[in-house]
Amino acid sequence: MSLFLRWLCYALAIIFVSWIIPGIEVSSFLNAMLAVIIIALINTFIKPLIQIITLPVNILTLGLFSLVINALLLMLAGYLTPGFEVEGFLSALFGSILMSLFTLGISRI
Repeated sequence: MSLFLRWLCYALAIIFVSWIIPGIEVSSFLNAMLAVIIIALINTFIKPLIQIITLPVNILTLGLFSLVINALLLMLAGYLTPGFEVEGFLSALFGSILMSLFTLGISRI
């Protein structure tokens, strides 16, 4: 699957998550595409550093702290992306879980 087609699927997943989760809003499809790019950059550069720094806490919580990291990074993407808003931590938590499921499904196709 080409990279552009994957990004289109991820953008559709973000729009679908914004319909399901009440605290996540996307104003247009182009903003969803921009959010996909920013989330990809965050997951490439920032997420590995945070996972290394928080490794002891992640080990103590048996990996559940990864959900908190994903939620905080989704909130960061909402802060950095115009037209993509994440209003609270619980919305970010449920949105990141749902996005992880969609990402798993898209990567398997």
